[in-house]
Amino acid sequence: MTQSLNILVTGASRGIGAAILAAFHGHDAVGHSTRGGDGLLAADLAEPGIADTLWADALDRLDGRIDVLVNNAGVFEDAPLDAADWTARWQRTQQINLVAAAELCRLAVLHFQARGQSGRIINVASRAAYRGDSPAHWHYAASKGGMVAMTKSIARAYASQGIYAFSVCPGFTMTGMADDYLASRGGDKLLADIPLGRVAETAEVAETVRWLATDAPPSATGSAIDVNGASFVR
Repeated sequence: MTQSLNILVTGASRGIGAAILAAFHGHDAVGHSTRGGDGLLAADLAEPGIADTLWADALDRLDGRIDVLVNNAGVFEDAPLDAADWTARWQRTQQINLVAAAELCRLAVLHFQARGQSGRIINVASRAAYRGDSPAHWHYAASKGGMVAMTKSIARAYASQGIYAFSVCPGFTMTGMADDYLASRGGDKLLADIPLGRVAETAEVAETVRWLATDAPPSATGSAIDVNGASFVR
């Protein structure tokens, strides 16, 4: 049986994040959301520097030790080319999807090093990191591409210290964000782009994250796992 782990999951109020948190039954896992409540830690990742507060709160909840960080929090908001606040929309998405995740990754690596312990980081990215996204979502694809590159860099830098990093790249997943995405591209006819014939279930993404956090062999560090029904293959 896998040893009980202390785990922080961001963006855990609904969808993929809630499923990930539920998948860690038997472990001491704490979730995060923007507003908190229902046992979740509160932190608005759009606020620069808030990662320090979130990390400290998670350490306090988990008796001073975190073994696994799961960066799942993210936004999928449009930035049309003619938007007057186009740059501001880019900056908000990068702050939430990439910069806050990077800050938490940094804190996790420093924590693992200070304790002289092994640790794991799982970053939930997107197939958009590889195949791009719509004309109104350059910024989303860029944030997720950056997340994958960051994850690989962490894996290469710290594997010798027992610090492992992985990314998961879902395609359409049955969440509120996916519903918005489908609607923005014409609805169910886009399912024809998925050879599996359906979108992924949140539980499928959550199981992938759980395996990477608890059972994946160290030699898999740096991997990006696709969970997209073969709608994009590399």
